[in-house]
Amino acid sequence: GEVDPRVCDLCGKSFTLAQSLKTHQLIHSGVKPYSCDLCGKSFTQAQNLKTHQVIHSGVKAYSCDLCGNSFTLAQSLKTHQLIHSGVKPYSCDLCGKSFTQAQNLKTHQVIHSGVKAYSCDLCGNSFNRAETLKRHQVIHSGVKAYSCDLCGKSFTLAQSLKTHQVIHSGFKAYTCDLCGKSFTQSQSLKKHQVIHSGVKAYSCDLCGKSFTLAQSLKTHQVIHSGVKAYSCDLCGKSFTLAKSLKTHQVIHSGFKAYTCDLCGKSFTQAGDFKRHQVIHSGVKAYSCDLCGKSFTQSQSLKKHQVIHSGVKAYSCDLCGKSFTQSFTLAQSLKTHQVIHSGFKAYTCDLCGKSFTQSQSLKKHQVIHSGVKAYSCDLCGKSFTLAQSLKTHQVIHSGVKAYSCDLCGKSFTLAKSLKTHQVIHSGFKAYTCDLCGKSFTQAGDFKRHQVIHSGVKAYSCDLCGKSFTQSQSLKKHQVIHSGVKAYSCDLCGKSFTQA
Repeated sequence: GEVDPRVCDLCGKSFTLAQSLKTHQLIHSGVKPYSCDLCGKSFTQAQNLKTHQVIHSGVKAYSCDLCGNSFTLAQSLKTHQLIHSGVKPYSCDLCGKSFTQAQNLKTHQVIHSGVKAYSCDLCGNSFNRAETLKRHQVIHSGVKAYSCDLCGKSFTLAQSLKTHQVIHSGFKAYTCDLCGKSFTQSQSLKKHQVIHSGVKAYSCDLCGKSFTLAQSLKTHQVIHSGVKAYSCDLCGKSFTLAKSLKTHQVIHSGFKAYTCDLCGKSFTQAGDFKRHQVIHSGVKAYSCDLCGKSFTQSQSLKKHQVIHSGVKAYSCDLCGKSFTQSFTLAQSLKTHQVIHSGFKAYTCDLCGKSFTQSQSLKKHQVIHSGVKAYSCDLCGKSFTLAQSLKTHQVIHSGVKAYSCDLCGKSFTLAKSLKTHQVIHSGFKAYTCDLCGKSFTQAGDFKRHQVIHSGVKAYSCDLCGKSFTQSQSLKKHQVIHSGVKAYSCDLCGKSFTQA
């Protein structure tokens, strides 16, 4: 006969049998008379209770032919197999995301509601799903049951372990379209892409500094706490961040992984290396408002500006020398005082020369490299040190600000004045072992010693005559010029040389 459909007044669902309609209507009543003795879960129908109890048996009789996953219920297997089909018939009207199962769609739609009905009693964090809350609560237990076989790192969640293990594979499947940087995890790529947006939505209430990531703000705020919980076992220096401690510890290893292609100088930290490279660019983007002097680094400008304040808070008790700046200059005072001790703990392996400061040794060692990366734009002369170039460039200015009180002779460099003043003292500290002649200056002494070597490296292109010193060659070449600049006042006879 003709099928007489039975329709539910509450939801409109149709049934072929009246009994099926009655059984269905129990769902709407909210009455669940069938309870599980093992877990207490209740059901509206006896059949649903029986199906549920199979879960407690632990028997998984239904296996997937494609992946081997086993299930306690045939329905669970059918639902699972939809995953392999690739068919996702359930789509979200709000965002378009599709799912293989209706239940997954329902779970997903809770996200759009914004309702977070499941709260953690321990920390107050709220979640839109009970399952998410359960996973979260494992964190508070402190139990990390999932360990990585490769590095031993432990995790509270199995998913966290899986995500971590991708790192060891070295495979970076997620690439940024804007800069080409690759990541092992999609989440890492998403975080990275926020940087390109330029939006810094997270601001520090204490100093106003803004960040693109919430995590970056949290890390920054630790600085304001003043707590330095991470200490170096080797030197005792403390840091607010674990990352800062790791960066610092590289210094003790002595390993310098970052080398400058232009001058050969090496660095333990990438940050120091980047700052150094700006020096070679020649770009001085930081200018002093008071005197106009420019610097390649903002830190150098800050140090310089203290000079204008006139405050010299750090003075040496031994010689009275004052230093104007706080951190660096308090440090400069300590460094300076080592000079008075006379102790030279830093020795060059190549020539044996010793220094009181490690920085002085480093500067000295560049000389042995033979690399002269700093060139003068005016004359082309090259130098191994930036400071040497600066000192040299004063010569081109023509300014001679240092005058001798005894004879009035002026010099461009303070060092040159000091060297000159030794002449007036009459003290000759440099004596030749071969002939006994003495000199006040080391330069004159070295030039003299060449005479005894017998080597005549400077030859005249016009007559072939050779000389031990370049100065002697220059004097000789005046003869060939024919110019007689020196005349006798008594008889008028002229000479090429005085």
